[in-house]
Amino acid sequence: MSVMPVLEEPVNVWDWRQRLIEVIMAAPEPPAQPKMTYEEFLAWADEDTLAEWVDGEVVMASPASDRHQDLARFLTVGLSNFVEMRGLGVIRPAPFQMKLPDSGREPDLIFVAAQHMERLRNTYLDGPADLAIEVLSPESVSRDRGEKFYEYARGGVPEYWLIDPVRKWAEFYRLGEFGLYEPIFSGREGIFHSEAVPGFWLRVEWLWQEPLPVVDDVLLEVGGASYAQRWIERLRQGGFLDS
Repeated sequence: MSVMPVLEEPVNVWDWRQRLIEVIMAAPEPPAQPKMTYEEFLAWADEDTLAEWVDGEVVMASPASDRHQDLARFLTVGLSNFVEMRGLGVIRPAPFQMKLPDSGREPDLIFVAAQHMERLRNTYLDGPADLAIEVLSPESVSRDRGEKFYEYARGGVPEYWLIDPVRKWAEFYRLGEFGLYEPIFSGREGIFHSEAVPGFWLRVEWLWQEPLPVVDDVLLEVGGASYAQRWIERLRQGGFLDS
């Protein structure tokens, strides 16, 4: 008949737990990632690199969804045509960096007013855009509503749009007198008038249509007679209309 061995001392769970904590605490920390300057980041990253620069560190991003790209294209084409027609400035879609004091972010879309064109560099904007737009995705929502929200406000971006195609919800903010964003409009439908892009307004429900509206139809509604007259002149110059 076999006899079970008897432990000389009972196992003290708390002692083992304390020893385990001591071993973990004594383990060497992983080496810190080397930081880089913004100039080094620009030299390292190319047009296909989905990354941003924050306080000397590289933050990688995930590829955008098909719906995300459709919305970004719709806003880019619509706003580009509008600001070019009126000589208001330029639109730059991603990938194009916006360099702020502590970060180099890549909004989905930025507008740079004509009076701030000196901020434009070859591969980035040196300073705040007049408007930054982010199209949210499940991967970016906390970053766009959190870190970027406060970075853009501190950096002096006067107007910030957040477009959420999953929830079909849009939010529009303007920089207040205390350097904080103040909500101007939010919802699934309604009309928002931009201050950053004078004369431009957006019917929010356009953003959720399937398929998205034809940009020329939108601009004809937004731009009115001046946009129609522009097309008439172009058709006349092309010989499609009698002079």
